[in-house]
Amino acid sequence: MAVEIRKIEYYYAIVPDKPGEGARILSALHQAGINLIGFSGFPAGARKAQLDFLPEDSAAFAKAARNAGLKLSKKKAGLLIQGEDQPGAGAEIFGKLAAAGVNVTSLQAVSAGAGRFGGMLWVKAADMRKAVKALGAA
Repeated sequence: MAVEIRKIEYYYAIVPDKPGEGARILSALHQAGINLIGFSGFPAGARKAQLDFLPEDSAAFAKAARNAGLKLSKKKAGLLIQGEDQPGAGAEIFGKLAAAGVNVTSLQAVSAGAGRFGGMLWVKAADMRKAVKALGAA
């Protein structure tokens, strides 16, 4: 199975959970020329949402986010997974992590069409080195 896994930087922000907030933030990033490798959003308590950003250029993203009024988390690390979409792709990745004693915090994966898939994987910071080694990540 042809799968590429690499360590990436990401940030998150807690924002108001209200109509238009995501559009406002993503539009501001777009206007600043920011390319996101990945993006995720989900509820984070009463009337709050957490937005996770995986920017192509972390420094440019951080500046644009500040200009958009976002209070970002400290820079964090995750794993970007891209590869050929086939049965068992996720099972293989989870199996390698389990064998290394690494617990998965979160995984979001989708079919990208044309026989490809992509995913964003998070593990605890203390387990990142083990995860990178177990998965042969770049």
